[in-house]
Amino acid sequence: MNLENLKSVLEKEPKYRFKQVFQAIYHDFISTWEEASNLPKALRDKLEGECPISLEYELKAGKRSEKALITLDDGNKIETVLMKHKDGRNTVCISTQVGCPIGCIFCETGKSGLTRNLQAQEMVDQVLLFERLLKLKNEKVTNVVYMGMGEPFLNYRDVMKSIQILNDHDGINLGARHISVSTSGIVPGIQKFAKEHLEVNLAISLHGANDGLRSELMPINQSYQLKELMHAVRQYIQVTNRKVMFEYIMIEGVNDNAKDAREVGALLNGLLCVVNLIPYNGKDFKPSSQQRIDGFKKILESMRIRVVARATYGRDIKAACGQLAGAKKKG
Repeated sequence: MNLENLKSVLEKEPKYRFKQVFQAIYHDFISTWEEASNLPKALRDKLEGECPISLEYELKAGKRSEKALITLDDGNKIETVLMKHKDGRNTVCISTQVGCPIGCIFCETGKSGLTRNLQAQEMVDQVLLFERLLKLKNEKVTNVVYMGMGEPFLNYRDVMKSIQILNDHDGINLGARHISVSTSGIVPGIQKFAKEHLEVNLAISLHGANDGLRSELMPINQSYQLKELMHAVRQYIQVTNRKVMFEYIMIEGVNDNAKDAREVGALLNGLLCVVNLIPYNGKDFKPSSQQRIDGFKKILESMRIRVVARATYGRDIKAACGQLAGAKKKG
């Protein structure tokens, strides 16, 4: 949806029209302007012509996930995922960039490089898409994670704008504690995020607890090494008093042995945090065995680190962590 066009169409309308339109989009989750029956027919027709709200997308359904390939106005494509939890939660994993510049070797998104940042509305549209689909089942989106394509803290301004829209009491009204932002370790972004006074969750992609291994897996570590990263994390916890989530991809023979586990435990010693162990989902390596994951978990627990072995969602439709690739526009 083009917000500039929307403002232009409503410019000469009574002020209350904007509130009606805002509610129709972000609260009633209309799929077409024709559904906004409280608006005059002439205005609905004008809105449909100048700022349509429909998205061009392809939907692929799996056992517990649905993946949407969305075509943006400029022809670029992104992927976004709905994860359906057994406890009734519906979590949308949204993308923040077309592609990604970070280049983690275990992630399909980074192989295409960065095309451009997404605008705030393009992020919100991903949530609205699934809100409209869930509405047909009398369900709603309950959680949003910024863990799709791209590095959120390299598109900081628009990510923050999108969070404001999602959290708006007059709009989608998604609680801040139900929103999580994941970063590969962009230190300036973590420092800014600490000052936002939000109850939004922070997740850090760790994947290695020494600089040699982490730099091999994540080139960003050459710019922000672990000492600098962990200093920023400690400052964040001191300022916010909020728990930090550390994501750890389990790759067979790469970062899943007992020594790796002990290094993770030593690195995170005393921190208010939780470690999420996630099986590798790509095609270039092998995922750790359940036995290795259980052993890794046991070592961390013995070091008094809170740890969760995460269930994998979306692997059957290439929608799991590290599998989102999207597609560049032709030409």
